[in-house]
Amino acid sequence: MTTAAPTRPRLSRFLPFSDAASDDLPLGQLLRLSLFQVSVGMASVMLLGTLNRVMIVELSVPAMIVAVMIALPVLVAPFRALLGFRSDTYRSAIGWKRIPYLWFGSLWQMGGLAVMPFALIVLSGDQTLGPAWAGEVLAALAFLMTGLGLHMTQTAGLALAADRATDETRPRVVALLYVMFLLGMAVSAVVIGWLLKDFGQIRLVRVVQGAAATGIILSLIAFWRQERVRPMSKAEREAPRPLFRDAWADYMRGGTAGRLLAVVFVGTMAFNMQDVLLEPYGGEVLGLSVSATTLLTTVWAGGALLGFALAARRLAARANPYRMAGSGILVGIVAFSAVIFAGPLGSTTMFFAGAGLIGFGAGYFAVSTLTTAMTMPETGRAGRGLALGAWGAAQATAAGLAIAIGGGVRDWVNGMALSGDLGVALQTASTGYSVVYHIEIGLLFVTLVILGPLVRHAAATDPTPARIGLADFPT
Repeated sequence: MTTAAPTRPRLSRFLPFSDAASDDLPLGQLLRLSLFQVSVGMASVMLLGTLNRVMIVELSVPAMIVAVMIALPVLVAPFRALLGFRSDTYRSAIGWKRIPYLWFGSLWQMGGLAVMPFALIVLSGDQTLGPAWAGEVLAALAFLMTGLGLHMTQTAGLALAADRATDETRPRVVALLYVMFLLGMAVSAVVIGWLLKDFGQIRLVRVVQGAAATGIILSLIAFWRQERVRPMSKAEREAPRPLFRDAWADYMRGGTAGRLLAVVFVGTMAFNMQDVLLEPYGGEVLGLSVSATTLLTTVWAGGALLGFALAARRLAARANPYRMAGSGILVGIVAFSAVIFAGPLGSTTMFFAGAGLIGFGAGYFAVSTLTTAMTMPETGRAGRGLALGAWGAAQATAAGLAIAIGGGVRDWVNGMALSGDLGVALQTASTGYSVVYHIEIGLLFVTLVILGPLVRHAAATDPTPARIGLADFPT
């Protein structure tokens, strides 16, 4: 006797991320767990957007000091692998591994934001007592605390979600978490911007501390009863724990892990040195208006989404992810070449096309390399926390260094060019930008060299990539 087909699979097509749920991680619990990403997104907006502008415009803090403060959280990024490993091996009487790191990460994040407005007010010069360096030290500590909490919370939270998801749903779970991160950034930017429209020091304190309180409340809701309780005996808790260097050695012993991280690091640097230069290049070299250069973000994002969509289709057809990563690098070389030639040719069309291709190449490259990282076999001591932490450390560190190096090289080269030290032919505002874009092309070629042996390895082992969804990124 035949029975009617269940209606749930048919209805699930109309429910975003319903296919990310499983018996061990129902959709309701998954959505609640994703709130920690909203908290992290809000903290990121405060660090990279709101407080950046407030320090420079309203508080008249020198731009160099602001740049140093914004870069401080990047110093914590390399420790994400250690934080992930510690959450893999943590032992407690009730058996929690991830929750303690989520909790203390949320506390560090809240504490940094709570003291930050006072530190910034002192940094701006509004100080009557204490040493002259108090503002710089307090602000640096506040940014470091927030950065540490942000990285700890995100690494442990993603590892917890990966633990509870199945092999089939894990990529889509991470996709949902990344979308919630973007949603947290978008909503927080609008709300915080509206609250600070009429700026004042008291209002700044209220808004930033309100964000700190909101963040920890969201985190508490997110990880409440999310990790299963597995009581451990006293002997189990007192047994020697694996050492980080041993786990790292196991992770690297896979043969491709170290080379893959090098590919991610160098490739991310190559694609991100232009992050703060594309819009100034369009305005200073091509004479575009503010509204026109603002569209560059949309063009870049559209290219990245297109690259992601194509990568998803290719991976579903069991394409070689390493060869796909190489294709993304080649697209990036073409893209930066187009941006370079757009200046002397005065072609706005070529410039926007180059920006879109940069996004496409970066998205295609990132999705391809991430897929190989997610499907890499685990070793005895190296758990998911270490793997996710290593990926996040490589990506975040490379992106932060690339942005800082790109801006510094542009300023240094332009200073020499405009003063005539490089000759009359190079005495233009485009020289510094062009040097940075040429460096990025060089780094892309270096990435291809590092990637080559991995392509041969993939051909020999024929890995089966996992299905991925929108923005399966651990950072």
